[in-house]
Amino acid sequence: MNELSDVMEQSLEALVERAGDPAPIVYARLFARYPEMEALFIRDLDGAVRGEMLTKAIECALDLAGPNTYAANFIRCEVVNHEGVGVPSDVFPRFYEVAVDTFAELLGVDWTPAYEAAWRGIVARVAALA
Repeated sequence: MNELSDVMEQSLEALVERAGDPAPIVYARLFARYPEMEALFIRDLDGAVRGEMLTKAIECALDLAGPNTYAANFIRCEVVNHEGVGVPSDVFPRFYEVAVDTFAELLGVDWTPAYEAAWRGIVARVAALA
């Protein structure tokens, strides 16, 4: 690990301690901000796909912040895969933006400038990949 990924892991630990599973809140915010995205999850009746997608997004973020052994290529592949079913590439950075906004809101005053800088850097890296 490195300092950036350590900071991000600290933010996630604080997030889970404070709010538990953030997935339902991330997706509620995503669908409120981008209502057209909700139709993409029509078959996800129990939220399992959403939870798995957020987990993969976080894993990729941590890898981008650290060794980047797979995340950049994984994201590029998923952009292509999603475009094949009609999901525009700009959805990826928008998803990360919503997730980070949600993390910050849930942590409130405990969301530090270091957390903000680390996560916004990841959003920018994802945007460059998408």
